[in-house]
Amino acid sequence: MHTHTFTKEPSGWYIELPEYIARGGNKGDLAMVDGADTMLDIIAEDASSVTLTFNDKEFDGADKIILIEKCDPYIGGGNYIMPQWENKTVNQRLWLCAVTEFVFGYIPETIFVKRR
Repeated sequence: MHTHTFTKEPSGWYIELPEYIARGGNKGDLAMVDGADTMLDIIAEDASSVTLTFNDKEFDGADKIILIEKCDPYIGGGNYIMPQWENKTVNQRLWLCAVTEFVFGYIPETIFVKRR
């Protein structure tokens, strides 16, 4: 189970992942783009910060983000779709970058997510 905070700055959404930075990663890699930013706008409901719990195994009250296509290793990450958020149909497509592999150790087929 993973719990992380996402913060919206003037330049966009970022996941707070200090362990990634400590291992030599850069902040730009932590930017949520290509639909992930829109997903966070939906989830955060006008807030500038939101904390999410997510896992690659189903847990109570979580919604699904489903892998559509794993990206070429040069690009990294995968293209996903979030069909619903808290019982509302959203069908939000998003790209989750290779930082997803840093968090999970691989690109999961399904990510289960819940606002904390």
